[in-house]
Amino acid sequence: MRIDVLTIFPEMFESFLKCGMVRIAREKNLIQIVIHDLRDYTHDKHRQVDDTPYGGGPGMIMKPEPFFEAVLSIAQCTLEDLPKIARVILFTPQGKIFNQHLAGELAGEKQLILLCGRYEGIDERVHEHLATDEISIGDYVLGGGELPAMVLIDAVTRLIPGVLGDECSLAEETFSRGLLEYPQYTRPRDYKGWSVPEVLLSGNHMEIAKWRRKKSLERTLRRRPDLLKNAILSEEDKKLLEEIKAQLEI
Repeated sequence: MRIDVLTIFPEMFESFLKCGMVRIAREKNLIQIVIHDLRDYTHDKHRQVDDTPYGGGPGMIMKPEPFFEAVLSIAQCTLEDLPKIARVILFTPQGKIFNQHLAGELAGEKQLILLCGRYEGIDERVHEHLATDEISIGDYVLGGGELPAMVLIDAVTRLIPGVLGDECSLAEETFSRGLLEYPQYTRPRDYKGWSVPEVLLSGNHMEIAKWRRKKSLERTLRRRPDLLKNAILSEEDKKLLEEIKAQLEI
């Protein structure tokens, strides 16, 4: 997979690319990440990427030309053929909320081009005629698209086969099956009077699996009940969920 990032702050990605799963994936040549300075695609001496909005209003709007020129140069294709070559993702509060399902979908693509906006927004023609996807990472305001781009890269990278040392860990992670993850413990067995649940020390793998599944269901019900609407639940899960509801008097 190849991921290209368009930004006016390429230095923001320097440390990010050297850490964690992203670094490992790059070292294994499982992913290629290229950061592009949007100002390199301007043609004036000031390297201007923004201008005042038509119709008036506060702030500055990012110009369309640098985005179009950069994307078509990176993809090496025409605008008409672009959707066949790469997914062009624009980060915007108006976009689809990013989640694990979407991360998995994007992990199967050959190339992603990420557009990081700044200022008061980006010319609407970029939204309408260049971006194939508009994505939001949450209902809050950030200074630009760089942090959302890092979030997406991190989430997508770890889903690429061969990146994680233990592929089984993917199946156990939060959201991988539509539920929050069960509680995890390690040594010491007792800390400040707080002990590890006995079932985890029993060696009975069937009981441990049942305990973990029940705790996953309970945690999801308590903290994110909305996730249960779309979670894939077995008949045993449904029985456990009813037990939990009765215990919690829900």
